[in-house]
Amino acid sequence: MRSESSRAQHALAGHNDRVRPPFPTRVPPLLPEFLNKRRSKMTFPLKKAEELGLDRPAFIWAINLSYRGPKGGAAEPGDLVSAYATIPDRWLPQAAAARGAGLVEERDGRWHLTDKGRGLAQAMHEAARAHYATLAVLPKEELSELAGLLDRAFLAAARSPDPRERKHTPFAFAYRADDPPAGSFAQLDAAIYGLWQVRDDCHFAAWRAAGLAGPDVEVLTRIWRHEAADETALAELLSQQRPLDVRASIARLRKDGLVEPDALRTTERGAQVRQRIEDETDRLFFTPWPEEVGAKGDWIADKLALLNTALA
Repeated sequence: MRSESSRAQHALAGHNDRVRPPFPTRVPPLLPEFLNKRRSKMTFPLKKAEELGLDRPAFIWAINLSYRGPKGGAAEPGDLVSAYATIPDRWLPQAAAARGAGLVEERDGRWHLTDKGRGLAQAMHEAARAHYATLAVLPKEELSELAGLLDRAFLAAARSPDPRERKHTPFAFAYRADDPPAGSFAQLDAAIYGLWQVRDDCHFAAWRAAGLAGPDVEVLTRIWRHEAADETALAELLSQQRPLDVRASIARLRKDGLVEPDALRTTERGAQVRQRIEDETDRLFFTPWPEEVGAKGDWIADKLALLNTALA
């Protein structure tokens, strides 16, 4: 098995040219769509959760904990706690249920899988690989090329010196566990999961550089995207934040001149600040990609869109 560093060095060798603007920005929205669909027809999670007496959130919480690796997970923003949440200990019911099923334990303030939990995570990994082998969503040659391109993009982006702080990128290497077969759906899955973790870290760096806190940037983003007509509707969208906290965030954004005083919309300055965050996220995310991968950005987006439709 190759180490993270050897895989990354292999990916970077001979690829000194990097992607330059305009970036292939059609690609990022397709990544979470893929992640939400690729296991939708898997029966293993439903059967295993029922066998363990767990609901889906507790089962998924235990599986996600496996991606923290041997060091486990901590109740810190960006780890077990969402960087955008204001509700303390929102994850504890899932942790308690998983502990009750013998899957996890808490040691010295960190959460770890037990032997039973590690066995479950390995069984889930194997079941996912078996499920992926049954999917015929793209011609074999196109799937192979798509998987190879995105895996190269992930490995290059994961080892880039920027962003310096990485909370989520390490999860991607634990997720893949080993090198999936080249050109397979499993390789594509590992690459896309990895790219989404890298993009999370790029986005964290971008909004922190803008001087914003996580909950505030989440509120600003929803307003910038015109996702809610009023404060009540906005609070209903943000399930990780208390309505009181949403209102306080809006007040801070108005005081800073980012949101209109009498309407739920960004000011010109607010729109510019949020667009700069998006632009910086894209710069950090795309710049490390090998140039020949970026040059195929439209092709990648077209094939991902077709694949996502086929997975529905």
